[in-house]
Amino acid sequence: MKILAIDSAAKQASLAVWENGRLLAQVYIDVGMTHSQTLMPAAENLLSAAKLQIEDIGLFAVSKGPGSFTGVRIGVAAAKGMAAALSKPCIGVSTLEAMAENLRLPFEFYGCAVMDARREQVYNALFHYKNGGIIRLCEDRAISVHGLINELSKLSPFPVILVGDGADLCYNNRASLSEIYKAPPHLLYSCAAGVAAVAERLYSEDADFDPGELAPEYLRLSQAERERNSV
Repeated sequence: MKILAIDSAAKQASLAVWENGRLLAQVYIDVGMTHSQTLMPAAENLLSAAKLQIEDIGLFAVSKGPGSFTGVRIGVAAAKGMAAALSKPCIGVSTLEAMAENLRLPFEFYGCAVMDARREQVYNALFHYKNGGIIRLCEDRAISVHGLINELSKLSPFPVILVGDGADLCYNNRASLSEIYKAPPHLLYSCAAGVAAVAERLYSEDADFDPGELAPEYLRLSQAERERNSV
């Protein structure tokens, strides 16, 4: 089954076509344009390059958050719209879990997926990589940078690898911790291939994914909502 995956939860946007554990094609965009400008033209170009029609897609997948409020909304709306028009299933995937797929490395370690949430906070999830598998250690959450560093200091005996656009923020605040590293640049940011990989696994476990049920997951209120509630 072919999967069309979308990731627009951060400043970058990417789309991928995936089938049976294999990446067929992917496009990555980080040129300062809004996701509303780039996503649909990129989807058309990606399918054309892969010699596919939109009807060939059996499953749509999208990063449903956490991340940029606007970016998540745009991606979710695009995936839901295409899936609903074709009466195909649509899966929402944790941005952090998709990001964790970048770090399938041949040794045992802890992965720390982290996105900058502003105000000295990050969106985060922790994972243990062992024997080729990934074990999730906590749910997606919003946490202070210093609170996260304190948790990382208690992980042992394996190194910690940071992945995501919050990696620099955590790395620069790691204090005296020596076993914390940043992922290399080509693995650092979220991408649609990771979304597709997670979606394929979820779909194999439960085939009922109605696009009408998919909703963004932000983890916290937007600034406008926080300001409105404080009045």
